[in-house]
Amino acid sequence: MNYFALFLTLATQQSAGRMRVWRALKALGAATLRDGVYLLPEGAGQSQALEAIAADVRGVGGTAEIYRLDGRDEAERQRLVALFDRRGEYAELLTRIRRADSADAKALRALRRDFTALEAIDYFPGEARRQAQEAMAQLEAAASGEPRNAAGRIRRLAGADFQGRTWATRKQLWVDRMASAWLIRRFIDRKAEFLWLDKSTKCPKTALGFDFDGAAFSHVGGLVSFEVLAASFGLDVDPALARIAAIVHCLDVGGVPVAEAAGIEAVLAGARAGARDDDALLSMAGRIFDSLYLNYRKEYSHE
Repeated sequence: MNYFALFLTLATQQSAGRMRVWRALKALGAATLRDGVYLLPEGAGQSQALEAIAADVRGVGGTAEIYRLDGRDEAERQRLVALFDRRGEYAELLTRIRRADSADAKALRALRRDFTALEAIDYFPGEARRQAQEAMAQLEAAASGEPRNAAGRIRRLAGADFQGRTWATRKQLWVDRMASAWLIRRFIDRKAEFLWLDKSTKCPKTALGFDFDGAAFSHVGGLVSFEVLAASFGLDVDPALARIAAIVHCLDVGGVPVAEAAGIEAVLAGARAGARDDDALLSMAGRIFDSLYLNYRKEYSHE
């Protein structure tokens, strides 16, 4: 990947010109390499846009030159890509989407406009954009009354039909499976028994599998297993569980960053290191998720 680099200088008294240039660069999604040096991935549209900005800079007495550059090695190339990280912006947008009322047409239009603008300057898209795109599609589907895309459709189930069951997943639990097992026993099937599988292909037909290919509950349409279970049993409307879901999603597949995710990951890693087996680990992890849930419930009760 090559980049266009715009080197510019503007006189300090040119505050209006400086603000105009800054706004134009921001609208393009340009990254700042250092003061006075701005980057855009190579492309015809980007070249023309930077030429227009350079002409504006020269028109108010500044200097502007455009060069082509690339990283010297893979590590440097990754640092350049990281300058265009949009995960924080997607996180803010995702928060707005999740709080939006699907009946508010004006808010819906504003969210769609902002998503489209962010998408246009997301030169290295990843999981964060997919999350925001999925949430936007769900909100718009709710507004129109149309069902979600079939690839992401989750059937609503009655908890009464899933009591006292055996649930199975891969052994050596990690975040999504830990959280899913906690969710099952805490909110779905309080008498659940768990079977930890050496191989997912050995799951008994009488058991309800989760978080492996072919399981009754696994990733759907970009949602991780915890999110699928929550949606299947109508638990996704609980804002405290939604906060936990965001952490689980972030730690399992990446995407939109969550501030507390790294801390939770460290605590869960400590629990796994100290647990003698998966039953003990679930017990320890369950206390962690219980504490998280109670904390978030308290936060929302004060809003």
